[in-house]
Amino acid sequence: MKIEILNTGTELMLGKVVNTHGAWFGRELFKLGLRAQRQTCVPDGEAIREAIAESLTRCDVLLITGGLGPTTDDITREITAELLGLPLLLDESVVRHIEGIFAHHGRKPPPGNERQAMVPEGANVLDNPNGTAPGLHVPARPDGSSPHLFLLPGPPRELHPMFHDQVVPRLRSLLGDTALPTFLNFRIINVGESAIAEKIEQPLDALVGLGGLEVGYCARPGEVDVRLIGPSGLVATGAEIVRRAFPTEIATESEAELQEVVLDLLTARGETLSTAESCTGGLIASTLTDVPGASRAFLRGYVTYANEAKTDLLGVPPEMLAAHGAVSEPVARAMVEGCRHAAGTTHALSVTGIAGPDGGSEEKPVGTVFIGLASEGRETRVVRLRHPGDRPTVKMRTLRSALDLLRRRLQGLE
Repeated sequence: MKIEILNTGTELMLGKVVNTHGAWFGRELFKLGLRAQRQTCVPDGEAIREAIAESLTRCDVLLITGGLGPTTDDITREITAELLGLPLLLDESVVRHIEGIFAHHGRKPPPGNERQAMVPEGANVLDNPNGTAPGLHVPARPDGSSPHLFLLPGPPRELHPMFHDQVVPRLRSLLGDTALPTFLNFRIINVGESAIAEKIEQPLDALVGLGGLEVGYCARPGEVDVRLIGPSGLVATGAEIVRRAFPTEIATESEAELQEVVLDLLTARGETLSTAESCTGGLIASTLTDVPGASRAFLRGYVTYANEAKTDLLGVPPEMLAAHGAVSEPVARAMVEGCRHAAGTTHALSVTGIAGPDGGSEEKPVGTVFIGLASEGRETRVVRLRHPGDRPTVKMRTLRSALDLLRRRLQGLE
């Protein structure tokens, strides 16, 4: 099935709003065993006409976002109807939906909102409980002169639930009994992309040569995804190659984030975590609490950026700071043990380091970090690492290194 994505909106072209739709669609379609063949982004207005016209005979499904609002630059539905030669008809159910939303706020809809209730003849209305703009599904013509067109709202809080609830079932129906490839993702922590390729590329290439297996890599600071796509037998064989090469470095065989993996392990064991952060400035705590249900395992986070905070909140002796400096093994150890004691948790993590771009020395260059891990009934562990990159990259690598240190302990892989 050939799928194209068209994102509309002048704000996307001006950089005022980051276009996250392309990446989001890619992930969601891949869960169905589908991939977009092309993505296009155009400003509001007549550029939409040219983009839709180009796609009409080139794809089986065209997903369009934006341009369904009540203002004069929202003309996606009008252009679609014109290109397909379909009249626009007033849909009374949409009118009632819009009136209901405004009535809930004690208002009446302005005249412009009636445009949102105009539907191309033969199109299916996709309900939008989160906004006034309905989505539309214009079925493909039997003669193949047009694809299935899905006109969807631009705001993510409206787009995402509409896609999951109403577009995905239609796509599944269009797929029918089509055999879909097997997909397996390995999330590997703290191993560089080139080092991963050096270990697995040659044996995996042999499987690729048999036909049907696709291997892909996606690198981010501190982690790399290895993707295997193809017939189930080849994927299973490739998976064993990856597992043998990285027996302790694979955080998950899914697309789950490292923080989700750690929190799931803690929750399953009925254990808790606290954090004491210096150079990451609360990034670890923030990342953990991005996960719904994190409160079952993550209890408390301390941001002890200044030396005084390390002493006041975590009990790090001032003389230790004076003798060794904040970025040191003794301080990381004192921070993590003080954190676990103060929070009363099963485990604690501490980080202290030099994120840059300045502040380094010959002994402790920029990127030097110390990570502490304290656990009830276990010996406290402190590791020293050197992370390359700019300030945000060092912080992100430190985050993943800290969480992975805990993951390994929870999985018995230290």
